[in-house]
This record gives sequence, C-alpha cells and structure tokens, in this order.
Amino acid sequence: MIAQPQPHRSPIDPAAPLSVRDLTVTYDRKPVLWGLDYDAPAKGLIAVVGPNGAGKSTFLKATLGLVPLIGGTVRIFGKPVGEMRDRIAYVPQRESVDWEFPASALDVVAMGLYGKIGWLGRVTGKHKKTALEQLDRVGLADFADRQIGRLSGGQQQRVFLARALAQDAQVYLMDEPFAGVDAATERAILATLVDLQKAGRTVIVVHHDLDTVAEYFDHALVLNVRKIGDGSVADALSADILRQAYGGRLATAHLPDLARAG
Repeated sequence: MIAQPQPHRSPIDPAAPLSVRDLTVTYDRKPVLWGLDYDAPAKGLIAVVGPNGAGKSTFLKATLGLVPLIGGTVRIFGKPVGEMRDRIAYVPQRESVDWEFPASALDVVAMGLYGKIGWLGRVTGKHKKTALEQLDRVGLADFADRQIGRLSGGQQQRVFLARALAQDAQVYLMDEPFAGVDAATERAILATLVDLQKAGRTVIVVHHDLDTVAEYFDHALVLNVRKIGDGSVADALSADILRQAYGGRLATAHLPDLARAG
C-alpha cells in the first residue's frame, strides 16, 4: 500500500516487535528520514529497500538509538528501546567494523553474550561453548581461533551473524548482510534467517537486490526519505510504489517480475 499523509497517527501497537511514529532524522540539516510511521509484523522476514541515500541504514541506527532523532518515537513490543536492549540484536555493515582489532572469531561471537555476562563479567567455559555452537551454526567452528581480520569477507559476515545469534534476541536488525558475500555465505545467511523466523523471531534486513526480495523475504518496507510503501512483498513491491521510490533510476525492465505483473 502507498503511504498517505495522516492527520492523526495511530497509537503504538504494544504487540508489534517494532513500532515507530513520526521518526525524523537529519544530517547537516538535510532530512534523511522524515515522518516515518511503521509497524513491523511479528515473525516477519522484512526487507528494507530503496535507492542509495534513501535512509535505509539510518532507519536501523535510529531504531537502535545510534543516531540522534529530530523527532519521533521508537518502541520494541510497546516499550522504549533502552528497556529492551536484550531483545534486540544488530548486524552492522561489514565496512563499519575495525577488522584489525585483536580478537578471534570466538571472541567476537562471545561479545554477543555480554548482555547476560555483563561488561565486567568473566567469559567462562560455558559462554565459550555457547559461542562455539553459534559459530558452528554458521559453518565456522573450525575458524574459532582465527583473528577476524584474517577471515574472508563472507566469513567475517558470518562471524557477526553468529554474534547476533548468541544474543538470542526477539528482533534482529541486519544492515546489508548479503552485500559482497560468496555463494556459501549467502546460503548460510538465508538458512539462518529462515530458522529465526521459524523460531518466532522478527528479522529486518536492509537489502539492495530487488531481484531476490521475493525469494528471501515475505514483507518489505520501501523507503526514500519517507515511507513509500510497506506490506507483503507483493503489495510493497508493486510497480507503482517502486517507481515512486526509484523514479527514473529504475527502468520497468529491471523491476522484479511480481512488480511488472502488477
């Protein structure tokens, strides 16, 4: 459905894994997100799509409180984000990580347990066992002792996915996890997303490849500073909505099949 201006915003849904109202972020006084209202569906695999500069990564960071808001409200299951940190896990863009940091793959995954351990707590053998199990889950148990900078790009991405899994969260936010990865990593990530959904989790993923949205996800949020549309993939990726989001930058020939059919 196409987002329309609403004089009266609907109240926060306490059952929604993520609700935002009037979310507004600016960089150097330039709007990056403006007046965004959104409710994430429970147990959804949600793609956040839009052209470069549409505010997709900023949306995730604003949700987490990593960038200042000009205005708006963010709630996780109806409560402020600060009260729900243990219910949220975040996988950042690989380019934003310092891969020279002297930590092994196992060390990085164990960081996902700090919410339970506490920052001043000690990582025990039990914690390391849990971290190793999550590395095994993404096919990297044999690389547990390798310094993260010595891993391939796809392996690094899987390490951060394993760190998020170790948090055992209810809501997972991932910023372009499929970008620049090899085929094996892509399969591993996709299998993990499906497993999370089957376990009742909600997964929100910034995704750049429109051609695979329908294959990988069941819902989509389309942004271009404002919300252009959201809903099921079939509804949110209609030809009309994508033309509004991408304008002349997206020729009809390059629309996903489902959008061309619409």
